[in-house]
Amino acid sequence: MTMFSIDAPALSRAFVDRSEDLRSPDRLARSWRNAKVLLVSPGGHLPTAAEPDGLRLVFEGTARWGAAPPPGAVLLGRLDGVDHWAVPYQWPDSGPNAGPPAGGERADADTIRAIGPLLAGDEAALATTAVALLAWHDAAGFCSRCGRPTVPDISGHTRTCPEGHQEFPRTDPAVIVLVHDGGDRMVMARQPSWAPGRFSVLAGFAEAGESLEATVLREIGEEVGLPVRDVQYLGSQPWPFPRSLMIAFAARAPRGADLRPRPGEIEDARWFSRAELRLLLDESKPAAGPVAGITLPGPVSIARRMVEGFVKAG
Repeated sequence: MTMFSIDAPALSRAFVDRSEDLRSPDRLARSWRNAKVLLVSPGGHLPTAAEPDGLRLVFEGTARWGAAPPPGAVLLGRLDGVDHWAVPYQWPDSGPNAGPPAGGERADADTIRAIGPLLAGDEAALATTAVALLAWHDAAGFCSRCGRPTVPDISGHTRTCPEGHQEFPRTDPAVIVLVHDGGDRMVMARQPSWAPGRFSVLAGFAEAGESLEATVLREIGEEVGLPVRDVQYLGSQPWPFPRSLMIAFAARAPRGADLRPRPGEIEDARWFSRAELRLLLDESKPAAGPVAGITLPGPVSIARRMVEGFVKAG
């Protein structure tokens, strides 16, 4: 069985302490004064500043908020002995100096898709958590049992209705699959709604009562008509758009098998050789020949790491 490995995805490079023990009201009250706060726009834009080797998030202190976290604040975790919070905040969404003043510092702003690969691993983890939690709060204003309004609780990690029912942040598991032929080729496909020329690795959501391995078999059969075997776990990455967890696998299809794209869902699907993928990964010059005009997934995605891992394996 051919084995593959991938480098850590952009949003999965570091661990931030977010244990439940951090969320006790007494501890949070004591630590709030020295905490750091990240202001996040409704569009998920985050304030950043340039560093010699990338970007850093721009945090501010807690002075403007007073003695306690403001309504809507969510605890992201503890890093270097300091609590880090996110607060929803309305400010211009993008462009030079568009971010809020933070600790006397001006900031640019952009989404996690753009800045994720340029942040240090721990800050990418904080940013991903901020975007995911605040998006969940926006969508979870009413109880799924009784329909009554909910309010945030436990430092933003639950919402509770008047009946005492608790809602917790939801994550939707999805598989993303490097389908290869055991040799020099792998499959990529495109959806009709994507930008012209964009191809990516096949992916789909797990259904109720379904294992992840079963999801791999079903999704690849549905999307391109291939039977696959030798399913191998590769890694995972949070994908807060709005609440997915991408779980990466490799799977082997019969060599020489024809692809049958599913009408309405897959506009095109192709086998790509390692030589073709090397051309596409080389961004110093436009790709020519059969892959001219084709673009790969961006560097923030685990799909990009999967393509790179397949090429390195050859």
